[in-house]
Amino acid sequence: MISPWDIEGYVDYDRLIREFGMKPFSEILDRIPNPHPLMRRGVIFGHRDYERILNAMDRCRDWAVMSGFMPSGLPHLGHKMTMDEIVWHQFVGGKAFVCIADMEARYIRGLKFEETRRLGELYIRSIASLGLKPKNCLIYYQSASRYVRDLAVELSSEVNFSELRAIYGFSSETSLAKIFIPMIQAGDILHPQLKDFGGFKPVVVPVGADQDPHLRLTRDLANRISIFSFERIDGGVRVRSRKGSEYLERVRDLGFEFRSYEKHVDLFGDPEEIENVVRELEVDLGGYAFIPPSSIYHKFTTGLRGGKMSSSKPESYISLFDKPEDGARKVMMAFTGGRVTAEEQRRLGGNPERCVIFELYTYHFADDFMLEEIERSCRNGDLLCGKCKRQLSEIVSEFLREFQEKAESINLDDFEILI
Repeated sequence: MISPWDIEGYVDYDRLIREFGMKPFSEILDRIPNPHPLMRRGVIFGHRDYERILNAMDRCRDWAVMSGFMPSGLPHLGHKMTMDEIVWHQFVGGKAFVCIADMEARYIRGLKFEETRRLGELYIRSIASLGLKPKNCLIYYQSASRYVRDLAVELSSEVNFSELRAIYGFSSETSLAKIFIPMIQAGDILHPQLKDFGGFKPVVVPVGADQDPHLRLTRDLANRISIFSFERIDGGVRVRSRKGSEYLERVRDLGFEFRSYEKHVDLFGDPEEIENVVRELEVDLGGYAFIPPSSIYHKFTTGLRGGKMSSSKPESYISLFDKPEDGARKVMMAFTGGRVTAEEQRRLGGNPERCVIFELYTYHFADDFMLEEIERSCRNGDLLCGKCKRQLSEIVSEFLREFQEKAESINLDDFEILI
């Protein structure tokens, strides 16, 4: 079972692609120059509409990356994966919007705002230490953004309780605050397209697969609250109006070849150009003209003893602020894919695909050459689990020491932070 707040059991990523409308990320990998290692290694396994981001890159148009972190506990290696993705997207040209989801932590986990502020600073220091640049970046706490709150209220007019119950499993016992959190999340995702932030643009949201319900709902809301809808047709775009046929009369005057029908207008030409021009018209008419957000999905970081790595389960994770010796100790206690005995391991080889240690190498701590060598040595029985763990424990200890020194030196005044 997967929801934005709980994950239980085995996760079938192929099934998520088949049944929930994602696309395999591997199908677009060759369009990306110098893709992130998480992309190349299949850790980022699925996407929705990432082609919009690639097209914006190719055409040097504005686009953004947006994601967030619920400060319900210390930032850990699972959060680092999302941070790495945000940093990479900023590096290749996107404006970064980083949310500290303090309202979600307050109303889902029950933390006080004073605690979420303290923890939130650790998340900000973490992503800055991993390479986020102050330029072309906005960091904000949900509770401090009137844009998010106001947009959440506006979006809530487009959804009812029955729909939220079907998506999230809410019941008559669910608090109104928790029921409203999906609207806050939708406001987070869509507000980079508001006029004060440069207007409509492609936005990609890197998340774990558990956040897909938020993305599916937000994509629907982006369409519902906008005046015009689009359907690609042969040679152009079919445009419909959700607010009345009088708006279609304005569409006919945009300078494209068209065919007019009772309930839609077909415009002919470059589809992206048509959609951009019609969206500009919508903004002039007082609409939002939201582009449904794109998303990429990474596999979950396995907890050190199995299950998902989670801030609410301290025994499951290595915190970015663990003492280096504690991080090394946790590595030595982690679940591996080794055989019952060393003799059996030498004879049959290990199972790196079932090993938390190998996953940590894959996600965070090995370059391509090192990773290939570890996998080969594991499978043929040359590398035993004890040696592999000791090697990683030293790497993790050194990483934590250097990371924490850098985090402490970050000057938060260099960043634009709404708090």
